[in-house]
Amino acid sequence: MAALVVSAVPAQAVAVPPPTPGPAEVVPGKGTSTPSLVGGIREDAGAAGSAADAAKRHLAEKKSRYRIDRPDRDLAPVQAVTNGASETVRLQQKHHGVDVLGGQYVVRMQRQSGKRVVTGASGKYFTALTTGITPEVSEELAVERAVDATLAQLDGEGFAADPGDEGDAPPLTGTARGLVVLPKGPGVLTHHVTVRGTDPATRQPVLREVYIDAKAGYPVLQYSGIKTFGTAGGGGSASGSMAASGSMAAAPAGQRAAADGSAVKGSGVKFDGQTVELDLTHDTSNNQYVMRDGARMRDGSKASISTWDVRKKSVDEVSKQWPADVLEFRSPNPAFDKEATESGAVDAHWAAGKVYDYYKSVHGRDSLDGRGMAIDSMVGVTYYGTPYANAFWDGAKMVYGSGDQEHRPFSASLDVVGHEMTHGVVENSANLVYAGQSGALNEAIADYFGNAIDTDAHGTAMDSPEAGLLGEGLCRTKSPRECATRDMNDGRTTAKSFLGVDFATDNGGVHLNSTIFSGALWDIRKDLNRTLADKIVYRALTEYMTPLDGFTEGRNAVIAAAKDLKVSAKDLNAVTRAFNAHGIVPDWELAIGVDTDQLLGRLNTGLRDSRPGAGGGWWVASKSNESGSEPYSVWAGRVDGTGEKKLISPNDGRFHTDPVTDGKTVVWVAQAAGNYDLLSRPLAGGPVKTLAHSRYGFHGQAKVDGDVVVFVQVFRRGAVQMAYLRKGDKEPTWVDDALGRRNAIGQLSLKDGKIAYGTRVYKGRGKYEYAIKVLDTASGKTTVMPQLGTPRNVGQTAITSKYVFWTVDEVDDQGQRAVRRANLDGTGVLDISKEQGADALYPGTLTASEDAVTVWSRTPDTQLHNETLPKLWQFSVDGSRRARMSCNRGEQGPPAAVSGTQVVWTDSSTGYADLVTRTRPAGNCG
Repeated sequence: MAALVVSAVPAQAVAVPPPTPGPAEVVPGKGTSTPSLVGGIREDAGAAGSAADAAKRHLAEKKSRYRIDRPDRDLAPVQAVTNGASETVRLQQKHHGVDVLGGQYVVRMQRQSGKRVVTGASGKYFTALTTGITPEVSEELAVERAVDATLAQLDGEGFAADPGDEGDAPPLTGTARGLVVLPKGPGVLTHHVTVRGTDPATRQPVLREVYIDAKAGYPVLQYSGIKTFGTAGGGGSASGSMAASGSMAAAPAGQRAAADGSAVKGSGVKFDGQTVELDLTHDTSNNQYVMRDGARMRDGSKASISTWDVRKKSVDEVSKQWPADVLEFRSPNPAFDKEATESGAVDAHWAAGKVYDYYKSVHGRDSLDGRGMAIDSMVGVTYYGTPYANAFWDGAKMVYGSGDQEHRPFSASLDVVGHEMTHGVVENSANLVYAGQSGALNEAIADYFGNAIDTDAHGTAMDSPEAGLLGEGLCRTKSPRECATRDMNDGRTTAKSFLGVDFATDNGGVHLNSTIFSGALWDIRKDLNRTLADKIVYRALTEYMTPLDGFTEGRNAVIAAAKDLKVSAKDLNAVTRAFNAHGIVPDWELAIGVDTDQLLGRLNTGLRDSRPGAGGGWWVASKSNESGSEPYSVWAGRVDGTGEKKLISPNDGRFHTDPVTDGKTVVWVAQAAGNYDLLSRPLAGGPVKTLAHSRYGFHGQAKVDGDVVVFVQVFRRGAVQMAYLRKGDKEPTWVDDALGRRNAIGQLSLKDGKIAYGTRVYKGRGKYEYAIKVLDTASGKTTVMPQLGTPRNVGQTAITSKYVFWTVDEVDDQGQRAVRRANLDGTGVLDISKEQGADALYPGTLTASEDAVTVWSRTPDTQLHNETLPKLWQFSVDGSRRARMSCNRGEQGPPAAVSGTQVVWTDSSTGYADLVTRTRPAGNCG
């Protein structure tokens, strides 16, 4: 594959004098023999061949330093950028011809007197990869598993949305993108699948990148593929950078040709009342003036900057696709009217030009890709005709929401436009994977440049109290500080405030944690000359960073870029001081404190991948190996932390998940390429027994107590049935309750042979009936639990020797639910936590002992904060006592009750998924 060659010569190119040669400055890589950064060198690369040839030749000649055995075979050129006398080559790592996710190495060179001199290199090249590249899972099955995994993550904790009729179009579809190696330990071969469609429950657009293990068919990585300005909307709060693989929809040529004509100057009034000049095209065929700027790139690519009217479109219709019937905003005269102002079109078109000018004049970058690509903005998108308050970059264009009662159209803020367009710059340079730390770094850089462009355009002093705000101009009534989405100068965001979350939440904290890094960058801009700071950050992004970089690599890149630009010792100290002040120092993650006792560390599973179980003084949980490269195994241990841990499941290449135990027996699910097995094994040891087998899987966790095991088996998408096995049974007893594709059964709990469960039954005309029931397996009697109102949905049950607990939604509100209790015979129904009121929770799941009920709850929040992330609340069984189980920062996973007030759960506060416990609540965490 030929490298993309980009010329980016700034208006005032920074001349880099040749440094005095000395010993190489080498920063070791983590989990690889290849260094993450090499600097301080001037080594001859010869003059022959292309820049990519010279880069690979250098790596081969310095094999003892780089430990890259065969650069010609294992590195493919991605991009070569010329910036004055400088050349930067990006090389993609291949493992036996298969792309390695995030495996990218950068070589920096200078051309002098017809020769090339290498000045440094950086990136990630994974030297430990040994995995084979022959998949055992077909592409077709991988697509099916990816769609199922996405639906499972969208379903939440209650019953899923109506699956629709047999003839309905599926809500989600998957597209295979080819094989990819995930760089974990020896490597994990996966099928990369892009899943898109509409969330059947919320009707939000879905675009998700899913990586399916090519041996067992398990989803080992998934994240959303839409980059939003805020954490809500746009197909979920998360987004993904590597989603760029595959084609992106650009405006069809026919639509662009419809407005051919001459470039003219026009005007419009921005939302803030300022009249601004607009670059337009005069369409002489119908004498209309079109929001198409063909002037800025007329001497180069001849591409245009266009602003499109999508006020009659829903967000799902424009994400990663181009509707056939949209047109650019147009006017019968060059002065656009009030309608163009109120839609946000004037702001979008004016701001897109300003952002283009900034990158061109300050950094010499010709458009978002550096090669003069067309810049398209879609303005006024709605959410099925209702207000949509967000904006995003989808890999090809910017999409701006219509705003709502409080928010202006999201194009009406220059920093928002700068932020979204910078996502395009990032994607076409370092391509930072938009998940976890690399995703937070992606967001931080988008925030930094969006803010830089905005403050410069408005002449805002860097010492202004509002200089670090993002999105502060979006609100109609609130003050800038009340309105702002983020503040890079909040004076408190450091690495100590890092929030560990699952990839299902904000893609692993891409917005939640971005201010840690952007705050450091903002401090640099405050302490240095603004333009110099911008050049440092831009150089770090385009010449140093690679897709899987985190905060530490980001720090190293910025400091190295500052050295390249020959900043003064004072300025270099200011750069270093900014990162130190924000706690971004080597091994900063080790300083994160917790108030819990660890039972099993670094599970390397997601919080929602596999839930832990507990019973009879034991815990059970799934765990991968240290690198996360092995399929999950089930482990068990004592809840008091004493004794040796036990490996329960066979290490047979299957993924062993969702274990439960009663202290005597462990039951779990094993997933292989073409099937799922429900397995059991005595804790004391003995053979593994297969309880049930399914082509499509098992829904939720099975339950075991004494001589009874209960489970829900999936027969096809949208069709499930509950069954139980008693000791000595050769075949399960199937429960003919809630059968039918629109019906559902689940939310299981089990105690003393009694099964508590929930049902959803379709009653016709879009109506459903929800119920909680208790089945006594000894007598065969089923008791329906009375309700206090009419349920709109019911959630997880928990059963003890005296009571049944469950969550229930009866009011059309923001998602609050009651936690309800009843005696086993259905009497004494009461709410120990009410659905309405200041203390109402948003429960997902719950668990109970004889003495306490622990609820997993999160609070809806358009921006997400620590206190609104999923946390654990514990109640006494009568509801008289309520407290937080743990005050850990970050996300807490669904719990499993032990006895008394002790629970175990998977906690991500340290940045890793750890199995933890507390024997009593922590308090109110105020």
